[in-house]
Amino acid sequence: MSAENQLRFVVEPHPSPTPIDQIAIELVNPVFGRVFSDHMVTIRWTEGMGWHDAKVEARRPFEIEPSCSVLHYAQEIFEGMKAYHGEESKISLFRPRANARRFRESAERMSMPQLPEATFVEAVEQLVEIDRAWIPTAEGASLYVRPFMFASESFLGVRAAREYIFCVIACPVGPYFKSGKSAVTVWVSDQYTRAAPGGTGAAKCGGNYAAGLIAQTEASARGCDQVVFLDAAQHKWIEELGGMNVFFVMDDGSLRTPPLLGTILPGITRASIIELARHEGIVVDEAPYTFVEWQADAFSGRVTETFACGTAAVVTAIGQVRHATGEFRIGDGGEGTLTQQIRTKLTGIQRGKMTDPFGWVHYLSRANCPNNIG
Repeated sequence: MSAENQLRFVVEPHPSPTPIDQIAIELVNPVFGRVFSDHMVTIRWTEGMGWHDAKVEARRPFEIEPSCSVLHYAQEIFEGMKAYHGEESKISLFRPRANARRFRESAERMSMPQLPEATFVEAVEQLVEIDRAWIPTAEGASLYVRPFMFASESFLGVRAAREYIFCVIACPVGPYFKSGKSAVTVWVSDQYTRAAPGGTGAAKCGGNYAAGLIAQTEASARGCDQVVFLDAAQHKWIEELGGMNVFFVMDDGSLRTPPLLGTILPGITRASIIELARHEGIVVDEAPYTFVEWQADAFSGRVTETFACGTAAVVTAIGQVRHATGEFRIGDGGEGTLTQQIRTKLTGIQRGKMTDPFGWVHYLSRANCPNNIG
């Protein structure tokens, strides 16, 4: 066994954790990404030493130099996942090894050290376990877990850094979209692109999201909840939303979604929906689809539903589409039947309310659950 896989976590509990009654208040209606749990996990990487100093400690600010590499060259990646209160008070994660795999792939693309998958999962488990009091029990709520890594070396030369910090933090969350609408409205950007062939579109790095913020601002100014990006070369092929993948429900009951060709993030929710749908006998076509086709198919009724999916938003119907020359509606503008069925089945599995035939649900062994699956 390599030294990297022999890391031992030193646990230093918060000296003054948030009182239980205050946590209860924070969990009543949590806003996404605003309130954070008491602890964090950190692991350091240094060239010549590898991974070391794994700690569970009180959440605190980082002390970094103004010359810290990440501030200048943006070597940074992250993941998004959730912990759930399931049946019989079991605490679970959804497909954490898939997140660990994607984290390694993102690190490779960004010329960063690759954290062993087992260490990634253990780091997440350590944080969820020590902050389990922060996991909401309300319907639709969960503990959002954010593992991330950044270049921490103090150096201004243009090269891959030689020091990194991996960290995990968490925050209680409710529904991602707070509008209460059954379906969201999206803006199709014909001016800005999220990623290009050969770029970092398939990596979960902060730069991809920074590049899309101006388009999201444009979308918000037009009363839209999210932005849809087209391809960089021809500005006609649908790729994904600002933070979500997209599916189209066709009039024959099949699903269609853009293929993974290097410019689209390989979403874990996306992959789960494809596998779940095919398990249910639904045809899923991973094929290119133009914006012009989408508009025409929505008008003709060939596209009956459209939905976005991701860890934060789970499965969210798209009801209205706005663009530079007009707008159109999907179906009746609300959540369609198949969208609702997929969301119900997926969240049922995630929360342990439905049978998991895929081995996706990963129970915390320290959370009174002897069967650590997935």
